[in-house]
Amino acid sequence: MNSKQLSWLIRRHCVEMTHRACVSHIGSDFSASDILATLYAGVLRYDADDPQWRDRDRFLMSKGHASAALYAALAESGFFPVEELMTFCENGSRLIGHVSSKVPGVEFSTGSLGHGFSVAVGMAFAAKKSGDMGHKIYALLGDGECNEGSVWEAALFANHFRLNNLVAIIDRNQMQSLDFGENTMELDDPEGAYRLIDKWRVFGWRAIEVDGHDLNQLKAAFEEASENADKKPHKPTVVIADTIKGRGVSYMQNDVLWHYRYPHQGWEYDVAVRELCDAIPDGVVDPYASSVIMREARSENDGETADDHALSSSWKTTYPEQMRRVEARPGTDERVHAVIEDKQ
Repeated sequence: MNSKQLSWLIRRHCVEMTHRACVSHIGSDFSASDILATLYAGVLRYDADDPQWRDRDRFLMSKGHASAALYAALAESGFFPVEELMTFCENGSRLIGHVSSKVPGVEFSTGSLGHGFSVAVGMAFAAKKSGDMGHKIYALLGDGECNEGSVWEAALFANHFRLNNLVAIIDRNQMQSLDFGENTMELDDPEGAYRLIDKWRVFGWRAIEVDGHDLNQLKAAFEEASENADKKPHKPTVVIADTIKGRGVSYMQNDVLWHYRYPHQGWEYDVAVRELCDAIPDGVVDPYASSVIMREARSENDGETADDHALSSSWKTTYPEQMRRVEARPGTDERVHAVIEDKQ
């Protein structure tokens, strides 16, 4: 399976998993889907039949709330049956709402932000101290997670000990919880003097910035990180992946509400499925095709948007003004701008 096929399947599973379980974080799942697909379809070394294989690369999902996306990637990569995804967040299921180490392929339970990255740094340090440099450690963080002090302590530590076996990835979707990240805690200088990538460089890291939805750019960045590992001075690498929250379904994209919302029964679920199926890659069969009833997309006059608050602009009157201040970033295409204009 290639990364394009896997990224589609991750999103399709996430729609079904969050819809059936009535749980949140689909926006975060979608922004990370292409990153996970690139890693599991050709970057990470692993053996799904032997999850504890000594020479495996270690991956830690530090933004543990995006558990559905990771579980989908693991299932499609053979760590456990795909059918088990439908138990997501059910009583007694090991597929709980934040990443659980009870799941094959998961190195560490995450959810308390900053902890997963700190553990990844510790794992990289232990491997280097023991001379076990046959594998790499990867950690995926959210950009809102970079507000945690433990992230920067770990970043300083990783540079000081020259952990060139470590790769951090920042899912830079510029949103967190119920607001834009820059409204919560600035990571970029408003005057443009520095950006998040500059902070990581000042902390001693090799830093690469890519379009987090361009599978080729992502693959090239991970290849560059691997090549950098052998170059002096030995440094850890961070990949800043510019992403779009909710990428893949038009009404979710760049809308902060979809951090906590799930696709409700009705037009939300139907349109999400319709749009994904319109973009299904060659060689992929929709695993849920037999259970889906396709309906037409919502009309402009059906009133559902105002009634169920499926768009932030219907419940937070200042939101359209905030959207006007969102600058175009790598990966922000015309379709997203059209969605933004529609909200205003």
